[in-house]
Amino acid sequence: MDRVLIDSDVILDLFFDRKPFVEYSSLILSLCESGKIKGFLTPLIYSNVYYLLRQTAKHDKVIEKLKQLLKITDVLQMDRMVVENALNSGFKDFEDSLQNSSAVNNGNIDLILTRNLKDYKNSELGVFCPETYIKSRNARR
Repeated sequence: MDRVLIDSDVILDLFFDRKPFVEYSSLILSLCESGKIKGFLTPLIYSNVYYLLRQTAKHDKVIEKLKQLLKITDVLQMDRMVVENALNSGFKDFEDSLQNSSAVNNGNIDLILTRNLKDYKNSELGVFCPETYIKSRNARR
């Protein structure tokens, strides 16, 4: 079973129904829900998603969506080591550097799913957009 960090953009594609990306984001979260992959987020992803959803919906509704997300995913830790590694990573985007560092620090994450591939080019983990991941997964079957 793949263990994947799901970046904010993938979650937001689903919640904001952003076409054409929502199709593959939905499939990713369906795989998490069915237990076919193990999806992980970071506390920072939850915070970012909350902030952006809150622009268009009431607090209670946003919290309910995040609770549903928490039922089908797990949360990676972020601590001093994660921040230090992120600061020294050479990533141009600090937020993505934190996500990557959290995934690497965990030691059990296989890959990162994001549409923002260029910001993860320095990652030691495999980085895929949801569409490529789903298509390669289907080809393996």
